[in-house]
Amino acid sequence: MAGTQEEVYRASTYAPVNIAVIKYWGKKNVELNTPTNSSLSVTLSQDDLRTHTTALCSVETAKDSLTLNGKDQDISGARTQACFRELRALRKELESKDASLPKLADMKLKIVSENNFPTAAGLASSAAGFAALVRAIANLYQLPSSPADLSRIARQGSGSACRSLFGGYSAWEQGSQADGSDSAAYEVAPASHWPEMRAAILVASAEKKDVSSTAGMQLTVATSPLFQERIKNVVPKRMKAMEKAVHDRDFESFAALTMKDSNNFHACCMDTFPPIFYMNSTSHAAIRLCDAINAAADKTVCAYTFDAGPNAVVYYLAENETQVAGAIKAVLGDKTGWEDKRGQSIKAAGTPLPNTEAATETLKKGISRVILTSVGDGPRKTDQHLC
Repeated sequence: MAGTQEEVYRASTYAPVNIAVIKYWGKKNVELNTPTNSSLSVTLSQDDLRTHTTALCSVETAKDSLTLNGKDQDISGARTQACFRELRALRKELESKDASLPKLADMKLKIVSENNFPTAAGLASSAAGFAALVRAIANLYQLPSSPADLSRIARQGSGSACRSLFGGYSAWEQGSQADGSDSAAYEVAPASHWPEMRAAILVASAEKKDVSSTAGMQLTVATSPLFQERIKNVVPKRMKAMEKAVHDRDFESFAALTMKDSNNFHACCMDTFPPIFYMNSTSHAAIRLCDAINAAADKTVCAYTFDAGPNAVVYYLAENETQVAGAIKAVLGDKTGWEDKRGQSIKAAGTPLPNTEAATETLKKGISRVILTSVGDGPRKTDQHLC
C-alpha cells in the first residue's frame, strides 16, 4: 500500500488462471455462489496467463468503478458488490481496533484490470479477474486474511476464482453449511511438488460464448438427469482419486481422470434441455489428436480437458514435451505461440500421426493460436500500477 499527501492509496497484484481437471458446474445456492460439487484445478503460470489489477482509493474518488482492458464494467451486480462489502467490513474491523489507521473503508474504490488473454472465451477470465480484484483490495486494506479466507470472498464473485488464490494444485470444497462459510478453496499441493506439469492451450475461438457459464450451469442443474449422477456419485470418487494422483505424481491416473471428467461434464451439457454445446468440431479434432499422440507413445502422455468453451487445454509432463508439443507443432507450427525460447526449442514431429488427416485439417482451420504454459504460483504482489 502506498499513500501520498493527496491521500491516494493503491495496491496491485497479478493473479493466475486455473483450469479445472475435476469440473465445477452448478450452484447449490445462487445467492451465496456455492457449488453443487467440489472441484480441483491446476494453477497456470502467470508468466503466460494472468490478470493484472490495481485497486486505488482516495478522498477524491467519486464512486466505485471497475475498468477491464480499457472498458468500463457494470459493478452494480450482486457478485461484485458482495466482494466489496465483505472486504470493506474486514477493513472496518481493523480501523475500529486502531484509530490511527486511515479510513479506507469509507473511500470509494477505483479498480483497473488488464488480461493478457481473451476474455469470456472459455479461458477462466472471471476466475483470474475476481481473484485479482479480491487480492488487490485485500492488499490495499492490509488485511491479515489467509488465502483460504479470501477464497470465500472471491467465490462470491466467481466460483472458480477461489482456486486462483492458490498456486500449484488447488481444490474447492463445496461445503455443507447453509451460510456457505465452509465453501472455500485449499491447497492440494504447491507447484514445487509437481513442477514438471506443462500445458498447451489450443485457442479455438476468441469470441464471447453463446451461453454464459452462469446461465448454462443452472439450466443443467434443472434439466439434466445425468448431472444428478455426476454430483452424487461421479465427482466425489474422482476428487479422492485426483488428489491421490497429484500427491503421488501419477500422470497416467491424472490424465485418465482429467479426460473422463471433461467428457462427463460436456455430456451433462448435452444432456441439458435444450442442449448446450461449448465444444465444436475443432474441439473434437483436438481430442482425436491427443488420442493419436497417446496411441503413438503406447502410453498416456497427454490429457485433454475443456471448460465451458471450445479451447483445448492439453496437459503433459516436461519429459514428454517432444512427443506432445512436437506433434502439436507439426500441425499448428504456423500459428502464434511458438516465438519464445521454449516454443522455438520444440522440434516439430517429422512423421504425421496415423489416421489424423481430417483432424489435422480441422485444427489448421479452427485454431487461432497456441499458448504454451505450465503449473505456476498464486497471486503475486507488484509495484507496477495501472492507475
